[in-house]
Amino acid sequence: VAGERLPKPERGKMRVHKINNVNKALDFIASKGVKLVSIGAEEIVDGNAKMTLGMIWTIILRFAIQDISVEETSAKEGLLLWCQRKTAPYKNVNVQNFHISWKDGLAFNALIHRHRPELIEYDKLRKDDPVTNLNNAFEVAEKYLDIPKMLDAEDIVNTARPDEKAIMTYVSSFYHAFSGAQKAETAANRICKVLAVNQENEQLMEDYERLASDLLAWIQRTIPWLESRDPQKTIPAMQQKLEDFREYRRVHKPPKVQEKCQLEINFNTLQTKLRLSGRPAFMPSEGRMVSDIGAGWQRLEQAEKGHEEWLLTELRRLERLDHLAEKFRQKASIHEGWTEGKEVALRDRDSGTASLAQVRALLRKHEAFESDLAAHQDRVEQIAAIAQELKSAGSPGLPRPSGTSGGPQKPRSRRFSPQKMEKQLETIDELHLEYAKRAAPFNNWMESAMEDLQDMFIVHTIEEIQVRFGGKPAGHVHAIPSSPSSPKPFPVCSPVPQSRSQFPQFPRTVPSWFPVPQVQQLVPKRDQALQEEQNRQNSNEHLRRQFGSQANRVGPWIQTKME
Repeated sequence: VAGERLPKPERGKMRVHKINNVNKALDFIASKGVKLVSIGAEEIVDGNAKMTLGMIWTIILRFAIQDISVEETSAKEGLLLWCQRKTAPYKNVNVQNFHISWKDGLAFNALIHRHRPELIEYDKLRKDDPVTNLNNAFEVAEKYLDIPKMLDAEDIVNTARPDEKAIMTYVSSFYHAFSGAQKAETAANRICKVLAVNQENEQLMEDYERLASDLLAWIQRTIPWLESRDPQKTIPAMQQKLEDFREYRRVHKPPKVQEKCQLEINFNTLQTKLRLSGRPAFMPSEGRMVSDIGAGWQRLEQAEKGHEEWLLTELRRLERLDHLAEKFRQKASIHEGWTEGKEVALRDRDSGTASLAQVRALLRKHEAFESDLAAHQDRVEQIAAIAQELKSAGSPGLPRPSGTSGGPQKPRSRRFSPQKMEKQLETIDELHLEYAKRAAPFNNWMESAMEDLQDMFIVHTIEEIQVRFGGKPAGHVHAIPSSPSSPKPFPVCSPVPQSRSQFPQFPRTVPSWFPVPQVQQLVPKRDQALQEEQNRQNSNEHLRRQFGSQANRVGPWIQTKME
């Protein structure tokens, strides 16, 4: 019962040997702090029953009851308190002592049922049948709890006051049996808890390795796609690539951001648990450290930023090429309209049968055509400059007009030496020639103005509007540029010095073939288009400033949280 080894007993059978052996036991009991009063080895050797029973009770009290401790009470008081706590929920049980309170047997059954409810059907027990109750408790304790049957049911029932020491000794056996089982259960629970923690830690390690592998593999697959530079030949194709990139940011990237956050959470949680349990820190596989994932994510964001900048640059380049191609087609179409029929007239040899007056008229008409051709030379140079710019910018297909863009050539065979004609006819021809020479630049300027008013424009900021229109208010005709050269000033047509009153057939008003009505109709449309573009850029600038203001506020917060 003490769990310690005593000195080896003597083997002799003489009285002196027996007394020495009993003294060794008594000395050991005394060494444990037990005071032996009136108990000597001689009385025990001589068979004194009272002394022997007293010594046995002393041993029971010291090694079975004295070590019981419940809430700062020990021995008898502690055992009684333990019994009261365990049997409190049961009806008809009120443990106040170690004699009368146990006489009906319900207290014994309640103790067993509290710890092993499957062994006792407590609800079927009756208070008026104490013998059955006691025998049931004694048999169950002996069969299932290894507690020997120390008491007799009839003795307890037929005794007015059961023996307190016997009841206390028997109840202490229950205490030690159940407390030992409770300790074993507590130890098992601790082992299960440790195993559960270890399993949870292993699961976190596996989750980290799996998430890290999947995330790094996704980063390695995505970076080459972001670093690819495959320029498209059309704006719709380039816009589709931009939409694919936006879908990547909107659909594919957010789940990976969540995975990265979950990965960092798992890693920090695991390291904290290992540190609190005194275990070594977790070291991921090579190449799967948190720092490796952070470096890979940084490369991904750099590639993402470069890809977005390239997409926007390419889209603007294609928009500019498309704008230049449209301008080329417009100017070429106008120039072809002007050249239509000119070469046929130049190849005509009708001067061979004409009179002198008719020849002179043809000569004046040809000189007027040469002046008109010189006035249209600027448009030809503009068309050539646009074509060269398209070719230099890598346009996929240079637009070609349906006819020649060079215009009619000046046939030298049309020139001939005129003869004298009548003075009045010569004056009329000179007036017609002067009028035609001065009308050609004016008509050319009007056509250029129509081209400029119909020209498309592409701007992205208010500054580009100011640079493009020279800081002048939107809608001013002279502020409209004509690529590639700057617009020419309005040509001043001074009056013809000769008097026109003698020649009623000479035109007195601007002829209908001047496109003045068309220009007057295009100016307000151009004003409206420029004003709408300026309003749109003002709205965009407001959104840019609003975005910048909000980004400047949230940026430091993100940096703080990252740190």
